Amino acid sequence: MSLLEMPPRRPPVAGSPDTPAASHGGAPSAERPAPSVGRPSGPADAHAPSAARDTHTAVSRDHAEDRTTRSDRINQLRAGVLGANDGIVSVAGLAVGVAGATTDIRWLLIAGLASLVAGALSMAMGEYVSVSTQRDTDRALIARTRADLAADPAGEHRHLLAALTESGIPDDVVGEVADSMERHDALTAHTRFRHGVEQGTVVSPLSAALASLLSFTLGGIIPLLAILASPPVLRLPATLVAVVVALALLGVVSARLGQADARTATVRTIIGGALALLVTYGIGAALGVAIG
Repeated sequence: MSLLEMPPRRPPVAGSPDTPAASHGGAPSAERPAPSVGRPSGPADAHAPSAARDTHTAVSRDHAEDRTTRSDRINQLRAGVLGANDGIVSVAGLAVGVAGATTDIRWLLIAGLASLVAGALSMAMGEYVSVSTQRDTDRALIARTRADLAADPAGEHRHLLAALTESGIPDDVVGEVADSMERHDALTAHTRFRHGVEQGTVVSPLSAALASLLSFTLGGIIPLLAILASPPVLRLPATLVAVVVALALLGVVSARLGQADARTATVRTIIGGALALLVTYGIGAALGVAIG
């Protein structure tokens, strides 16, 4: 057969042994389009922005709850440390002062219990009033900021720009940052970065009052038991030792909570408590001599 009589060669069919891509794993032929490796398109894409917003909202809500829990915990720990310190020093000071004036165990018991009860209730009420005032102030500030945003959003935006600039955000991006914050949650952005107050972290006065009440009682029981259980000649040294040990433990705990130097906090607390005991004992002894 001559070259002119040979039938024309048909193009190879995709997937046949004659196809280079099928035989040697090369690139797919024109008859088989390459599979898409990007994100699948279709009706699911229409829900992607909404899903992203929902996820962002959920994360923001979780962060707000974490901040609230952390704020309440810090508030309770602060009230607890202050209450325990006051309980140790005030009850010990009063009991030692009375012991300097008299050796009658009945008067020591009456004075110690009166100091313990009155001090615990006073601390709890003072903490409740103080934290309630702070909470009311924060809530009023949030309400006023909400009203200002509704009445003058442009003016509030300028205030936010100034606050962010003062915090160190560069001028070339501060406008974009402020816009993004206000689109997400304008009220939170203004209260947090302009006033240092967050909606979800307003502290609880009741929890602070209870922490102060319990810690004062526990702290005051230590020197009271020491002075009541000791003989008259050992009341001052026994109470002093009990107070020093209790204040040392309290100093270590407060330093751990505040991530500060434990030695400095402990020494400061012990010196203050010891001075209080010595002064009150001296005053009580002087009054006992003058009256007796």
